[in-house]
Amino acid sequence: MISLAGRDILHSWGKFLFTGAGLGLLIGATMTMAGVYRGMVDDARVLLDNSGADLWVVQQGTLGPYAEPSSLYDDTYRSIRTVPGVERAANVTYLTMQVRKGNEDVRAMVVGTSTTRHGEPGQPGYLIAGRQITRGHYEAVADMATRFRLGDSIQIRRKRFTVVGLTRRMVSSNGDPMVFIPLKDAQEAQFLKDNDAILQQRRRTALNPAFNPPGQPNQLEAVIESQSSNPYVNAVLVQLKPGQQLDQVADTIKRWKRLQVYTRAEMEQILVGKLIATSARQIGMFMVILTVVSAAIVAFIIYTLTMGKIREIAVLKLIGTRNRSIVAMILQQALGLGLIGFVLGKLVATLWAPVFPKHVLLEPGDALRGLLAVIVVCSAASVIAIRAALKVDPAEAIGG
Repeated sequence: MISLAGRDILHSWGKFLFTGAGLGLLIGATMTMAGVYRGMVDDARVLLDNSGADLWVVQQGTLGPYAEPSSLYDDTYRSIRTVPGVERAANVTYLTMQVRKGNEDVRAMVVGTSTTRHGEPGQPGYLIAGRQITRGHYEAVADMATRFRLGDSIQIRRKRFTVVGLTRRMVSSNGDPMVFIPLKDAQEAQFLKDNDAILQQRRRTALNPAFNPPGQPNQLEAVIESQSSNPYVNAVLVQLKPGQQLDQVADTIKRWKRLQVYTRAEMEQILVGKLIATSARQIGMFMVILTVVSAAIVAFIIYTLTMGKIREIAVLKLIGTRNRSIVAMILQQALGLGLIGFVLGKLVATLWAPVFPKHVLLEPGDALRGLLAVIVVCSAASVIAIRAALKVDPAEAIGG
C-alpha cells in the first residue's frame, strides 16, 4: 500500500504540493508564535541578568520596578549598604519612552545608573564599542538595536546626550532596547515637569497665602526649591557578598528598612507569570486557532483526494484488499502532507525569524513538539476520509 499512496500522490502532485505549501505557512506561523513567546521569556531573563543584581529593593506593596511603578528616596541605598551581607547597592531608574535622534523616534527603555564607579549593579555589563559613561551628565550608552552609533547626539526630554558606548542584547521585558544615561539626568527625565508646568506651579504657589505669609518669604523659596529637585529612584539593586543567603538578607532589609525585596526567582515569576501572562494567553489562542485551521485544511484535501478515487477504492475491495490496507494508504497521504507542511513551516520560520519585529527564539524542543502535533493533527484529520473510504461498496467497481 505504500506504493499505492506514493503513486496517488504523484498522480496529483500539484494539488498535493500546493496544499503542503499553504499548510507549511500556517505551521510556520504557529512555530513563530511559539518563538515569540519564548523570546518574551528570554527577554525577561536577559533583563534580570543584565541588571547584575541579586536582590531588587522597591517600594513597599508594589511589584516594581518592571511590572509596577515604584518610588524610593535616592539616599535609601546608603542604609542598605550597611546591612550585613550586602556587597554593593546602587540606585536605578527605568523609563520607557521615545528617544529622539534628529527627526527619528526610537522606542527605548531609558535606564538611569550610577556613574560614581564602574561595576555597580544596573550598569551595562559589557560593551562592543566605545566606553562606559564617565561623566555625570550628557553621556549615554545605547544598545545596538537602537541603531545609534558612537558620537550620535540623541535627545531625551529637554537634554541632549552623546552616545559614547554601544552594547548588545540589553533589552526590557517587552524587547525594547536600552539606553543608559547618568542617574541625575534620568531622574530629571522621569520626574521633572516641563518648563511651562513648573512656571504655572510656581505662580499658583506664589498666589497661595498658605505658602506666602507676610514676613516669611523663605517658605515660598523652599517650596520652589523642592519643585526643582527629584530625590526619587525606582529601585535599589543589591549585590551580595559571596556565600550569603538571599532569603536571609532579603528578610533583614524587609524587617528593618520597611521595603519590599525580591530575589531573582521572585522577580522572574513576576515578569513571566504576571507581566507577560496576558500576552502568553493571546499567543496560545492564536496557536489553537492556527492548529484548528491546519487540521481543517488537511481534512478537506485528504477527503477530496479520497472522494476522487472512490472507484479505485471499490476495485481494491473487489479484489480482496483489506480495509486496514486502505486505511494505511489514506493515513500515509495525510502524514505525507503534514511532513511536507512541517518541513516548509520550519524553513520559513527560520528564515523570517531574524527580521521579525519581536525577538523570536526557536528552540529544538518546540520543533519536536510541533512535529508530534502535526502527526497527531494529520492522523485525526484523516478520520473523515477513512470513514468515507470504508463505506465504499465493492459493487461500484462494476456498475457505472
